Amino acid sequence: MKTIQAEVPEQLYNKVTDLVKKGWFRDEQDIFYEAIRRYLDSHRPDLMEKFIRDDVEWGLHGHD
Repeated sequence: MKTIQAEVPEQLYNKVTDLVKKGWFRDEQDIFYEAIRRYLDSHRPDLMEKFIRDDVEWGLHGHD
């Protein structure tokens, strides 16, 4: 496991600590791990390429 250090806006950190206090996550590390995992899952290169192709297709042909 690797350790990273990051700066986040205070408002975002307050939301994180609130979720931990409410029991949704074990600790701050847990919520940041989950957020990064979800971001990477939804931004896979193959998925991003499909979204780009769809946007280009819409831009060229204007399908709604």
